[in-house]
Amino acid sequence: MLVTAGRHNAITDVPGIRVGQHERTDDGWLCGATVVLPPQGTVGAVDQRGGAPGTRETDLLVPENLVNTVDAVCLAGGSAFGLAAADGVMRWLDERHRGLPVGPEPSQVVPIVPAAVIFDLPRSEWGNRPDATFGYAACEAATDGPVAQGTVGAGTGAQAGSLKGGVGTASELVDGFVVGALAVVNAAGEAVRLDTGEPYAAEYEHEGEFGVTRWPGRAGEFASAGTGSTGTDKRLNTTIGAVAVDAALSKAQCRRVAVAAQDGIAWAVRPSHTMFDGDTVFALATGEKELPRAEGPVGEAGVAAALDRLCAAAARVFARAMVRGVLSATGVPGLPAYADVWPEVAVRD
Repeated sequence: MLVTAGRHNAITDVPGIRVGQHERTDDGWLCGATVVLPPQGTVGAVDQRGGAPGTRETDLLVPENLVNTVDAVCLAGGSAFGLAAADGVMRWLDERHRGLPVGPEPSQVVPIVPAAVIFDLPRSEWGNRPDATFGYAACEAATDGPVAQGTVGAGTGAQAGSLKGGVGTASELVDGFVVGALAVVNAAGEAVRLDTGEPYAAEYEHEGEFGVTRWPGRAGEFASAGTGSTGTDKRLNTTIGAVAVDAALSKAQCRRVAVAAQDGIAWAVRPSHTMFDGDTVFALATGEKELPRAEGPVGEAGVAAALDRLCAAAARVFARAMVRGVLSATGVPGLPAYADVWPEVAVRD
């Protein structure tokens, strides 16, 4: 039975994980940044799919390369311009002497901050996009408490097919480990069935977490109008995010978690991983608990089986986070939210 991980049904249920967000929605602005701050010594990995990625420091996370740990993951709008938000994250970490030691003094560190961005430039006036101040402000706002969802942070200008996208998060408890995900849903594909309003990943809901007591279950004018990112109506899109677990994993094992989390994208949007997406998922392993191990070959098989269950959970929580991001979003001019299209859906208080 699927069990949410506790306090918040969020990535911050993983002990030591903090999330901060910053956005601008005033005149001419609709963009932001989200930062995931893990505890020191967290192992990092990444899996990137789709044809239009916007990333920074992802080669560093390849298992055969030198550095094993990361200090933060920065997610932002603004396309390639938004990668500048990671500069602010680095400055915030540098001020706290957090990073890879490169000299004899405690202050001589290089913060390791992998980053990914979504394409949301049409949502803001040209020239308005996240910069270093966004990343710094998101770090300042970071907490281990509930995570705001919807039109916030890196999801402020996000679009999911025909609907407003956004930030979503979820968590799960499996074998005593906590697995959490945070997704920024900006997919080229649709996240819901336009003829019924039911999310593609609705089957993974746990205990009414999506807040909907019934799906519309009927064809509507929205579907027949032919809206969406089909045919020639293609945009540069991307779903980005992070999945975290409180297990002690190697860099290669951590990458398997990131690979599995991409399945959550495939469950939640159709089509996924297109030439117009740059889907990128980071994985973070905080190292708090060891995977179960026994002597001899049986022990290795046990480790592999435990890792496999963590990977399956990573796919589920990422899919659930994506649904929550779409359902939590609020519409903006020219881009309706889910609740705008299906207002008759009963939402639980």
